[in-house]
Amino acid sequence: MAQLRLTDFFTRTKAASSVPVKRSRLKDPITGAPEPHTEQYGDGAVLPPSPHTPARGRTPALRGLAGRKRSRREMEAEPEHGGSCGRAVRKRLELHRDAEPMAQTLSPPSARPLCPPAQDLAPEPPASTNCSPSHGQDGATGRLQREDISRLQSRLHRMKELPLGSIPAGTSTELRSRMERVRQLELRVRQRRAGSGATSGTEPHRDTEDAGPVAEAGKKTPAYQRFHTLAEDVPPGLSLPYKYRVLAEMFRSVDTIAGMLFNRSETITFSKVKQGVQDMMRKQFEERHLGQIKTVYPTSYKLRQEKNIPSFGMKRSDYQLTLEPVLEEEEKVNGRLHLSASRLLQRRKEFNRNLMNIVKQHHKAFLAALSPPMVVPEEKLMRWHPRFNVDKVPDIIPAELPRPPQEDRLTTAQEVLNRAQGMLSPKMEKALANLALRTAEAGAGEPVVSKAPVPASTSSALKGVSQDLLERIRAKEAQKLHALMTRDAQQERRIGMLQRLPSMARILRNIFVAEKKQALTMDVACARMADSYEEQMAAGDMEKHLRLLAELLPHWVGIHTIRTDTYIKLDKGQDLRIITESLTKAAKEAETL
Repeated sequence: MAQLRLTDFFTRTKAASSVPVKRSRLKDPITGAPEPHTEQYGDGAVLPPSPHTPARGRTPALRGLAGRKRSRREMEAEPEHGGSCGRAVRKRLELHRDAEPMAQTLSPPSARPLCPPAQDLAPEPPASTNCSPSHGQDGATGRLQREDISRLQSRLHRMKELPLGSIPAGTSTELRSRMERVRQLELRVRQRRAGSGATSGTEPHRDTEDAGPVAEAGKKTPAYQRFHTLAEDVPPGLSLPYKYRVLAEMFRSVDTIAGMLFNRSETITFSKVKQGVQDMMRKQFEERHLGQIKTVYPTSYKLRQEKNIPSFGMKRSDYQLTLEPVLEEEEKVNGRLHLSASRLLQRRKEFNRNLMNIVKQHHKAFLAALSPPMVVPEEKLMRWHPRFNVDKVPDIIPAELPRPPQEDRLTTAQEVLNRAQGMLSPKMEKALANLALRTAEAGAGEPVVSKAPVPASTSSALKGVSQDLLERIRAKEAQKLHALMTRDAQQERRIGMLQRLPSMARILRNIFVAEKKQALTMDVACARMADSYEEQMAAGDMEKHLRLLAELLPHWVGIHTIRTDTYIKLDKGQDLRIITESLTKAAKEAETL
């Protein structure tokens, strides 16, 4: 026999009275889960469920958690679910009303939300259910939400309608600074647009002209072009620009392919050479590159237009650009001209020499434009001026290549008018005559523009400085740069050694003081110096520095050879400061020579 609950006792007691008892099983309108058992009597009073009775759900898993089986009587007495009432909603609203004062006391005013929680905005239950208390609460909540939203929208609208220069008084310092920055940027944009609009009316091509340098300035030269001189084995001296080196490599490729075709008695066409050069260099080779080669080395090839040359993909009647290497009579082999490997090497050296002469001419013009101007003989020039940007040398102007003859081609309006005399309508003849007249007037009235040299203006930072002092400083700087550009490799190595001697002198004296000896063998001294010097250096190079030190200061350092050993002797009694000053002075004098 199943055990009865305490609520069953109250149910039987109330059933014996005249007041009917209604028992219902409620569902949560939001989650859909069944509510615990509640009892409602005829007078509307509602009793909460017993605290000792666990809430039972409709799922078998929750039934198993109760700890016992339900009786048949309980299962038959359970009504069909689906009915809904407003008691669950009322309980939930009462829970929120009780928790609201506690949340307001615990949370700071700035952390309270402006809008009600999302769960209070649930759709209202149907009108057939008994939900009158929750209807009023949900309506009030919706009105609050609508009032908050309208208040925020009106505030946002007022902020958008603020003028550009006005800032609200209650705004924070950071926000005021940001708004001020936005206002300045917008004013600057408006001024720039107004300026561009004003110039566009008077100068229609200014935008296109200004866009070019800006776009070029925005492009950054690749690193393999800017630092191509660092990849060379020899120290950088008279280096060629990167574009000139690419052109020299193109000439070598053209010579290689043309030599192969010429020695096989084949006609050398530009299409064959172009494909071969592009396969060798992985770069585009066009007719303008061939024109640049012709400009640098005019006697390298004979160029002409020929037709009736068999080639793939072209008609025999079409004209093609052909190349023929220029050779001398003594270069014949078996009665015919032959382009040998030695001749290819000579042509390559000649091309590089011509490129170097072109860069020297630009360098000479750069030196002449300096203040004061400098003149350096080309045979003594060993490196470029430090401020001469060799990669900014202008491109080589391509030479004019022969064009295929074009018979009966009309190029001007006057020629068309003369040819079509009496064949065109009167309106067409009048238009051609007007065009020919305007072309003639434009050619006759074109002004001759002469570029006058722009005098160098003194910087405003040098105002008040004596002109004689400026001239002496500039002359001294020009002398240093002249010595730098005419210095050979041997002098450069000696200057580098002289610049290292002051620090080496201090290290050498410390070694002799630590060893407590009057003389040391050369091997021991070089090993100690190599271990103590800041740069890694071989023992042979260190010995050269010590011998140069003995050459400059024989009264301080002496080198003696006894039998098979070499000894170095140092006078530790002399002042080291005087020694270093004399070595520094010798290095500066060598730089100015």
